[in-house]
Amino acid sequence: MRLRTVLATVTAGLAAATTLTAAGPATAASSSSTGTNANACSPSVAIDGFSDALDKTTYEGTFVGNFSALAVDRKGQIAAVSDRSSLFTLDAKTLQPTGVVPLADENGAALDSEGLVVDRDGTRLISSETEPSVRRYSRDGKILGRLPVPDALKVAPAGRATANQTFEGLTLLPGGRTLLATMENSISGDSKEIVRFQTWDRNKGTFRLGAQYGYRTDTGLGVSEATATPDGRLLVLERGFTAGVGNTVRLYLADLRHATDTSGADALTGQDGVRLVKKTLLADLVNCPSLGATAKQPQPNPLLDNIEGLTITGRAKGRLNLLLVSDDNQNAAQITRFYSLRVRLP
Repeated sequence: MRLRTVLATVTAGLAAATTLTAAGPATAASSSSTGTNANACSPSVAIDGFSDALDKTTYEGTFVGNFSALAVDRKGQIAAVSDRSSLFTLDAKTLQPTGVVPLADENGAALDSEGLVVDRDGTRLISSETEPSVRRYSRDGKILGRLPVPDALKVAPAGRATANQTFEGLTLLPGGRTLLATMENSISGDSKEIVRFQTWDRNKGTFRLGAQYGYRTDTGLGVSEATATPDGRLLVLERGFTAGVGNTVRLYLADLRHATDTSGADALTGQDGVRLVKKTLLADLVNCPSLGATAKQPQPNPLLDNIEGLTITGRAKGRLNLLLVSDDNQNAAQITRFYSLRVRLP
């Protein structure tokens, strides 16, 4: 099924699950506009709807939730990975599960699965925060291979990374030759707000370590997801949580061009002449209309939750259509929520 068809079915499913209301004022600057849309989050981003239909449900005895990443399958279905070692297939129209397979490492141990790519041959590339790692899996969850990881990005004491703060995002750049993983937070020795993006270059079917880049997050936020745009830039989700206040979720457009390859840099301080990845704020999602959403804990906007997954489902009329999902952590105070957004890139 073509991506445009996937978009239509996903959007229809989300729109049927909620009532749309007028938006509040937008805050992000942009050279473009979403048009006269009452559901604007910013001049370049609008929300079409959301769905809580899968919140606290089960499928074939497996809890449906803990979603950390989404990807469009070539058959028109949505692949979704749970950080509790489950790989789901969702119906593109209803978002209801149609299949689930368990994931494990080479020793049968559970993963902390965070990033997901459906490769051109249908296999799944999945990152785990545990070591961290990137493995290739078949559709039925069989391990087909594992990619190399730089020593510095490994969790201490093997490397300089902090547990649960490693490969959070994973995306394949246009053309399929470059894979990119985003660290959630900084490694020891780097400035607190500078995270590293690692790439791998594909050569004769094998991924080898490629360039690495530094990216500065907003204060108190980490990178929860990144996905490549058709023109080779990146959509980056930055996310944070403050107890008693709630989540902060911001959508950025990032450009790797002209950024310095930091693979040989021992420390990134922001004052070392290294050109970091350029980023442009597309929207702070606190400014989206709530659309009648309710929250189970304090939130600056009841629409917000712990948003971790993001994929591009199609494009039409100069806009990209996005599907986002929150990770409820199997927590009664959080929600598994899907969001349908439209973005016009500057």
